Amino acid sequence: MSNNNNNNKKKVGKEEEQDGLSVHSPCKAPYSSASSLRKEQSQVDLELKLLEALEIYPPVKLQGIHRHFVLYGLTEYMRRSFNRQFSASDVLQMLDRFYNLEMLKPDDDESRILNQVEEFSLPPSYFTKEES
Repeated sequence: MSNNNNNNKKKVGKEEEQDGLSVHSPCKAPYSSASSLRKEQSQVDLELKLLEALEIYPPVKLQGIHRHFVLYGLTEYMRRSFNRQFSASDVLQMLDRFYNLEMLKPDDDESRILNQVEEFSLPPSYFTKEES
């Protein structure tokens, strides 16, 4: 019986290695049309340029008061790289593939603190020094 099991294993092994590939090897890429290949390549180029832009405009700065400036910088970097317009939502959509953007949204406490208005006035000592 053990001899029969060895024959089965050999057969299974041969079935696993069709065309020089085993079932554990990465599959060959399916044939695709040239337009879809160009589309995939352009998507890769977009993602690579976005990652390059993140070296200048780190995603951690998308949190807080600098959020809109960083987002503007990212859109401008992409616009200059591809010579076409990118909206903030386009950039955020691409960023969402790499980062959890929900974590970067401002808290209610943060927005309340930033919108808090306080009365400000210069101390009287400032005016007395200037008059002297």
